[in-house]
Amino acid sequence: MQKVKQMEGYCVKCKAKREMKDEKEVTMKNGRPATQGICTVCNTKMFKIGGSKKSK
Repeated sequence: MQKVKQMEGYCVKCKAKREMKDEKEVTMKNGRPATQGICTVCNTKMFKIGGSKKSK
């Protein structure tokens, strides 16, 4: 079985880099790609600017 690495982002509540769960690609108002997810530790909504690069 192969483990898929989750996307990382900065959690404002934890004040640390954390892995995201339930990631989804979104487009910001200015047209730039971003990734939105939930912190695996505190369940706060996280946001990372830039396209998602999921590992397979």
